[in-house]
Amino acid sequence: MNWLFVVLGAAIGAPLRYLADRSVQKRHDTVFPWGTFTVNLSGCLVLGLLTGAATAGAASSQVQLFLGTGLCGALTTYSTFSYETLRLVEGGARFYAVANVAVSVVAGLGAVYMGVGVAEALWA
Repeated sequence: MNWLFVVLGAAIGAPLRYLADRSVQKRHDTVFPWGTFTVNLSGCLVLGLLTGAATAGAASSQVQLFLGTGLCGALTTYSTFSYETLRLVEGGARFYAVANVAVSVVAGLGAVYMGVGVAEALWA
């Protein structure tokens, strides 16, 4: 039965990823992959909230499977992040490639920590 929670979360996360990516990217006239950055950062925040909630006993294993594995697993994308970074390098936009890696890692960690902090404030 646990697989169903993962499937349902992924069924929401995948189209949400596509729609959010397209919506964000069309608003920015730059080679920087803002859409992928946005969905990955959002996923980090949700995983931080979920981690904090789970630590406090406020998130069941089914919620963790649905949100963490299913929704965030389909919403976030390491492969597209890697591909877009490579594409930036190949296109001569090395500054944007380095910025994409550095900002994505730092902001992603910040979003996770912020999510955990908010969850701790809510459920501790």
